Amino acid sequence: MPGGAIIAAATESDRVEAPTTWKAYLMCVFASFGGIFFGFDSGYINGVQGMSVFITQYTGMQPPPAGASQAEKDAFALPAWEKSLITSILSAGTFFGAIIAGDLADWMGRRFTVVAGCAVFIVGVILQTASHGPNLGLIVAGRLIAGFGVGFVSAIIILYMSEISPRKIRGAIVSGYQFCITIGLLLSSCVDYGTQNRTDTGSYRIPIALQMLWALILGTGLLFLPESPRYFVKRGKLDAAADALSRLREQPRDSAYVQQELAEIVANHEYELQVLPQGSYVSSWMNCFKGGLGHSSSNLRRTILGTSLQMMQQWTGINFIFYFGTTFFQDLGTISNPFLISLVTTLVNVCSTPISFYTIERFGRRTLLIWGALGMLVCEFLVAIIGTADGGNHTTIKVEIAFICIYIFFFASTWGPGAWVVIGEIFPLPIRSRGVALSTASNWLWNCIITVITPYMVGKDKGNLGPKVFFVWGALCSACFVYAYFLVPETKGLSLEQVDRMLEETTPRTSATWKPTTTFAGTMGVTKDGVLAEEIVADVERKGSVV
Repeated sequence: MPGGAIIAAATESDRVEAPTTWKAYLMCVFASFGGIFFGFDSGYINGVQGMSVFITQYTGMQPPPAGASQAEKDAFALPAWEKSLITSILSAGTFFGAIIAGDLADWMGRRFTVVAGCAVFIVGVILQTASHGPNLGLIVAGRLIAGFGVGFVSAIIILYMSEISPRKIRGAIVSGYQFCITIGLLLSSCVDYGTQNRTDTGSYRIPIALQMLWALILGTGLLFLPESPRYFVKRGKLDAAADALSRLREQPRDSAYVQQELAEIVANHEYELQVLPQGSYVSSWMNCFKGGLGHSSSNLRRTILGTSLQMMQQWTGINFIFYFGTTFFQDLGTISNPFLISLVTTLVNVCSTPISFYTIERFGRRTLLIWGALGMLVCEFLVAIIGTADGGNHTTIKVEIAFICIYIFFFASTWGPGAWVVIGEIFPLPIRSRGVALSTASNWLWNCIITVITPYMVGKDKGNLGPKVFFVWGALCSACFVYAYFLVPETKGLSLEQVDRMLEETTPRTSATWKPTTTFAGTMGVTKDGVLAEEIVADVERKGSVV
């Protein structure tokens, strides 16, 4: 029989999960490396836009001489429109890349979609490295193309990691992706700090070109990892799914661990197809929006939850610090080395994120998002109030920076990893790739919007809000707090298939108390004498062959 003898437990309390070996754990964790070049690409532009050589290249202005007035120093900077264009164009490309990635992941697999993203990203990096002022054409085109690659990776890495990870440590493993983003941001700050004083174009070309290394490591490494078993089930390839699970769990393919997990994946997929039959290409996309708003488990509700959650993550204002922190600290006037302050903020980000590896499994996703939003909004309002009351005082600026670091701590240990973990868990298999892609695209859409408007809000040649901009971020974080309390369900400790059932039977505010009592395999009656029925195997393979 295709797939071998696949046994399903009658009840959830009977179900056991394979112990996680170090080799299996590392296979799941490696995929999170994609966060490094995502973070590096997001972070390097922060420092590059403040480098003297880069400003001279793209504006024609010469650095102010020693003893220049503050007004002359302020004038030596990229205009707001150039900062906005150079920074936001990556997010625009990533938005479209994430949308496309949903289709590619169902067609060519999760792994190869990420590998393709790495190849596209490298092309974009080559164009950026070759760029030379004063024309912005190549650097803008390069960041746009690189954005497509980042879109592929950022959407599908989360999908891939969520589908291959054991349920008990899935949150911690997916949090590793956010941790790698913080490492990428830190590395970019270190490289920017090391090259800032170069007097040739290497000051900005070295940080740009280094990104190719991260893409090569990820793309090459993924070729040696197994594909997602849920992708194979969706394609009707149960033999391949059993082999992939066997490698991921380091168990023989006929072991009870592999057999039970595969049976549950198959049964859940069959159930979802009964509820939501597959049709044309357009109808498969429309499935993401089916069901009413009043039904807690409808696909429409899940899609809105995923896309709005990523929107809220951007509303926290965190990327204002990582995209524009260097120039923001320069504009404060009394900071002697804004590059060093940016390095400190990224270091706080890196050191805080690993806390979530424990807390996201101990306290849950919902709890972290609620308390994280509360901590951030308090810090943001304090920065805004202190900066507005006495913004020019050197001591006051140190206090502002301290609260900005505490704010980063709250983000890095809660909303940073939490939002990515939740979007990887809430979608059923038939629409999972597209649901995660839409959610990721939402992240990049709002990332783009924020990076377009922020330079106009804080630029001294435009809005010149200075620390007052934190009133905006504080107000938006208040919305994040309300959102997390009323709308985010708890998915801790559940398999992806159990999350489906939990969403059907509970509400966000009561979800933390929900306990599984049955399996889909048992409920669907897909087994006969403990073995997956031949007709079920044939049906899955037939449906997969016409996807």
